[in-house]
Amino acid sequence: MALIKRIGLFLLVNILVITTISLILNLLGVKPYLTSQGIDYSSLIAFCLVWGMGGAFISLALSRVMAKWMMGVKVIPVDTHDPVLRDLLQTVHELARGARLPTMPEVGIYDSPEVNAFATGPTKARSLVAVSSGLLQRMSQAEIRGVLGHEVAHIANGDMVTMTLIQGVVNAFVMFLARAIAFALTMTGRDRDSEESGTPMSYFVVQIVLEIVFMILGSMVVAWFSRLREYRADIGGARLAGRQNMIQALEGLRRTFERVDPTAQPAIQALKISSRPSGWMHLFSTHPPLEERIERLKASI
Repeated sequence: MALIKRIGLFLLVNILVITTISLILNLLGVKPYLTSQGIDYSSLIAFCLVWGMGGAFISLALSRVMAKWMMGVKVIPVDTHDPVLRDLLQTVHELARGARLPTMPEVGIYDSPEVNAFATGPTKARSLVAVSSGLLQRMSQAEIRGVLGHEVAHIANGDMVTMTLIQGVVNAFVMFLARAIAFALTMTGRDRDSEESGTPMSYFVVQIVLEIVFMILGSMVVAWFSRLREYRADIGGARLAGRQNMIQALEGLRRTFERVDPTAQPAIQALKISSRPSGWMHLFSTHPPLEERIERLKASI
């Protein structure tokens, strides 16, 4: 049932994205970029910007809803009588006031043995901080405070919007370059002495191949920016939650990672919060190694 729910949500979101962007393109009067005379670069630029940025921002707008649905996050009511959840709620709100957020984030919990937490939301005024039940069970109060400070710092730094902008720009560049280069390679004819030129099918195949290549390169750029934002969130978390608490939180995550098989904890593996990539694979890591984060935090404060 959970799998069917996730598949349904995925399809619904994609239908919404396609419908919304198609309407935007029609309203803007963007014409097809492939014409009988060749490629219309002004239309292509508009097409790529709308699709690249539009898809990223629609996903951001739905991020809180998707997190609740796909991960089963339950928002903690402000009048909860559970002492553990009340302490969690009060800690997040205290940190949010220290970060001068315009409104208090929603605070949620989801059932999972994984030691994990995340922040999401389209704006600082509409944010969500969620933690796993495993984090509450396996980390000390000081470590939890450090983790929460890190997540609140992400919100205060506007990291969700910043990363969405970066991803949107990368998406637009990938789409533009793939289509422009594919057209140059297939639709203009390679042999000047021959009237033969590429076919629409060859153009489509080359475009797909180029998009895959450029998306891989673009993901390195996005990952690099993400690692920078993680370092900044560590510093922000230290200022909000206390330097020692932030260091203890990172050291606690490192100990947890060393005790378990990372393949048994999908969230840790997917988010790479404790990853130790080797060689060039570190270029795709969205989170720096915990050892580097701890050392940099100790040196910067």
